[in-house]
Amino acid sequence: MKRILIFSLAYYPKHVGGAEVAIKEITDRIPKEEIEFHMVTLRFDDALPKIEQVGNVLVHRIGVTRHNPTMADLRKFPLYLNKFIFQFSSVKKANELHKKYRYDGIWAMMAHSTGVPAGIFKTFHPEVKYLLTLQEGDPIPHIKKKMLPVYFLFIRGFVKADMVHAISTYLSKWARDMGFKGKMEIIPNAVDIKHFSQEFPIEEIQAIKTKLGKKNGDIFMITTSRLVKKNACDDVIKALALLPKNIKFAILGIGPDEEMLRTLAKEKRVGERVIFLGQISHREMPKYLKACDIFVRPSLSEGMGNSFVEAFAAGIPVISTQEGGIADFLFDPDTNKDKTPTGRAVKPRDPEGIARAVRLFLEKKGETKEIIANARKLAFGKYDWDRVTKDMRKKVFERLLSQR
Repeated sequence: MKRILIFSLAYYPKHVGGAEVAIKEITDRIPKEEIEFHMVTLRFDDALPKIEQVGNVLVHRIGVTRHNPTMADLRKFPLYLNKFIFQFSSVKKANELHKKYRYDGIWAMMAHSTGVPAGIFKTFHPEVKYLLTLQEGDPIPHIKKKMLPVYFLFIRGFVKADMVHAISTYLSKWARDMGFKGKMEIIPNAVDIKHFSQEFPIEEIQAIKTKLGKKNGDIFMITTSRLVKKNACDDVIKALALLPKNIKFAILGIGPDEEMLRTLAKEKRVGERVIFLGQISHREMPKYLKACDIFVRPSLSEGMGNSFVEAFAAGIPVISTQEGGIADFLFDPDTNKDKTPTGRAVKPRDPEGIARAVRLFLEKKGETKEIIANARKLAFGKYDWDRVTKDMRKKVFERLLSQR
């Protein structure tokens, strides 16, 4: 049996994002007799135990805490200090754990979050194999700017790695740009294909349509995203003003840009056609996708973009840019003639292009049906957690731990 120590800023049961989901989906599918996973992560909430077994991960929590903090509390004093303190306190904790458990490898989840401590640990323990996973979704210039205070250690987080696992071609190129010269594997994240592809009783879908106020003849665009600049919901609202009044826009998600988006919708005189639904549970999300007609998220940057693959699985057509990792799976019938089409691509910051793509989906019904089928087939064939875990076991963990 091998042991791997994971560095992650957060983990279950609270404040979980795509990276944490990936860790759990992968580690839960790998037998403990094969690899025993441990983790050093932030605690945040004083109600959480300092040590806890979560699936196949023995979680060791450190850091400043409060009682039952919200996501907003994590950005306030004193909890916001945790991310900075973690860059060094996690090394101390990892050293203590290594003396007891003698790890065969370490696994850093996202360079900007844990590459610094992993690189430091590797410097003092060169015999321990080091895997860096890149899952970042923010623009790379923004990440580099954030890491300026510890930039030389940030670079070390790349160059000290024995292997890099990137979830997209875009992120793999970033690793090379940062000086990594070793073994690279591109293995995407997966989504819960079964959950998003399931069929629901007509009554349940109709209940969602009633909640949305969807009438006969209405066409609903939908997005599932945090309301932040990079997801460009403002461009969809601007596009809505160029489309007929029966076309509307449902927004699932919350974030700091919500007030700006509400104001923009009023300014564009489409306020009644934009429906802000707030945070919708993962359990309910497929119903909303199936109750709507077109998924739209013209992202300015994406490490990969699980939401697009979820829409593929749900069986609705997708409009997006091809920024970052999206280019690995969204292929346009007009601009990617060498690929099987899976969606409609637009340029960044192009409301006119979004409106044009909507019209094409509605006018070319036969082609739209074919695009939906292609996208669904791709989701089932490539973005399933069992398949991803198999690739991680064979192509990443076995090769990493067999290196000499």
